[in-house]
Amino acid sequence: MVARKTAFITGIAGQDGAFLARFLLEKGYAVHGLIRWDSYPDPLNGLQRLDTLGLVSEEIALHTGDLTDANNVTGLIRHICPDEIYNLAALSHVKVSFDTPASALDINVKGTLNVLDAVRVLGWERDVRIYQASSSEMFGSSQPPQNEQTPMEPCSPYGAAKLAAYHLAKIYRDSYGMHISNGILFNHESALRGEDFVTRKITKAVAVIEAGGAEPLTLGNLDAVRDWGHVRDYVEGMWLMLRQNVPGDYVLATGEARSVRDFVEQAFAHIGVKLKWSGRGAEETALDAKTGRLLVRVDPALFRPKEVHALLGDASKAREVLGWRPKIRFEALVADLLNADRQLLRARGEVSWPQRMAG
Repeated sequence: MVARKTAFITGIAGQDGAFLARFLLEKGYAVHGLIRWDSYPDPLNGLQRLDTLGLVSEEIALHTGDLTDANNVTGLIRHICPDEIYNLAALSHVKVSFDTPASALDINVKGTLNVLDAVRVLGWERDVRIYQASSSEMFGSSQPPQNEQTPMEPCSPYGAAKLAAYHLAKIYRDSYGMHISNGILFNHESALRGEDFVTRKITKAVAVIEAGGAEPLTLGNLDAVRDWGHVRDYVEGMWLMLRQNVPGDYVLATGEARSVRDFVEQAFAHIGVKLKWSGRGAEETALDAKTGRLLVRVDPALFRPKEVHALLGDASKAREVLGWRPKIRFEALVADLLNADRQLLRARGEVSWPQRMAG
């Protein structure tokens, strides 16, 4: 009988952590998760995303702690004795990282160091496999398409912190023979994405407008280009990295470039609305092509201090080595998010449903 593997997921309460937990449970793992001690008044509230995926709290061993506390991290890892660690915990909102850059570096760099060094101090370098969540934001202003060999030029404290953690993972891998893989994931979304991220902001606003809401969608840089995939595909890639005999660094991406404007158009098209764009930059707007109603406007306050204009991934290495390919197309991704926001509006009773859009 094959022994049941144990996985420890930091950041289990986030989008990626929730989907990864479900994936690993389906693979027969015993799953432990870390929730930051001050994230929720009631730690069990941290399992909200897991419950949304149809999981019950008893299936997952939940631990409260602080990734920036080295003693706490070492004690947890010693107690859990994991076969695999997925370090997903991070301050992951780019705009927030400009407002609180010290926190971004403390959590994303020091937290990663504490995980890596805990395994070393415990003498488990050869026993524990580690996945380090890196980010396409590390590429920043480098020219697309970006792959594992592309120079990294981060444009935010978040990107810089992730790049430092990426190098720490490589240093510990090379210095101590540890099985550590960096997953350089391009934008991956789901209905569990926070509502302060642009994808959910778009689909929530479109759902509200469809249901009779009067306010237009307000966004920043409509020309920003991203490579958007679905998180369900990407958590499989994380797991595949730790199946390899030799650790490495892998880009996970769809290879398809879409602008924020494209995302907006697709979301409105899903509710049968065609947009008519006019103006440029901060003056750009979108009207309902049929009724002339203002549906989208730009607010310069939402622009980043330093913009990342285009992120487009080349996942050739992941295809060749891991056999990984994204399965969920862009149109299905947008539909998934929008349909979830429709259901959420109904559940919350925030708007009457259905209503026709006002002209």
